[in-house]
Parts: sequence; structure tokens; C-alpha cells
Amino acid sequence: MLDDAEKKLLADAGHRIRETRAAQGLSLEQLARLTGISAPALSLIETGKRDPRLTTLKRIADALRAPLAAFIADGSGTAEPSAPTPSGGYDLGEYQ
Repeated sequence: MLDDAEKKLLADAGHRIRETRAAQGLSLEQLARLTGISAPALSLIETGKRDPRLTTLKRIADALRAPLAAFIADGSGTAEPSAPTPSGGYDLGEYQ
């Protein structure tokens, strides 16, 4: 069972993932294609209802072209990182 601090960590990480995805104009389905993780599973991660493995978070970070630390930072030091803007766009054709 998760304690309150762990629930907050998951919710905060999920919020950062959702913010980054939305800032880049990606839908859940598009991120699912880029990561190989189902859209329902990504939704559970974004809402803090699933505790993803580190390797899962790394796949999401790579797909969003963001540092892994941007999603797991606990906010106890520096300001929250802003979402990077992709320079070349996304080629989702090979994932369809």
C-alpha cells in the first residue's frame, strides 16, 4: 500500500508527463505509439494511479525528448523544468 508521500510523487510525475505531452501537441494514442505502452496504461500513469517502472518512465522520457529527471524530480531544489519544444516534429508513420 502506498503512503501519502508516494501517492503525491506518482501524481506529480504523472502531471509532469501529461503537461509535457500536451505542450508538444501529442495525444495519448500518439505517445502510446511512440513508446509501445498502451494508451490506457499511459492514462493511469498520468493520473498517478499506476506506479511505473523506471524503464517505463525512461521510454516515456525518450519519446517526449525530455530528461528522465524532469518527471521524477521532487521539487525540493530547483524550479520545475519546462517542457522542451521538439525541433523536428514527430514521424508517427512507422508506428501506425
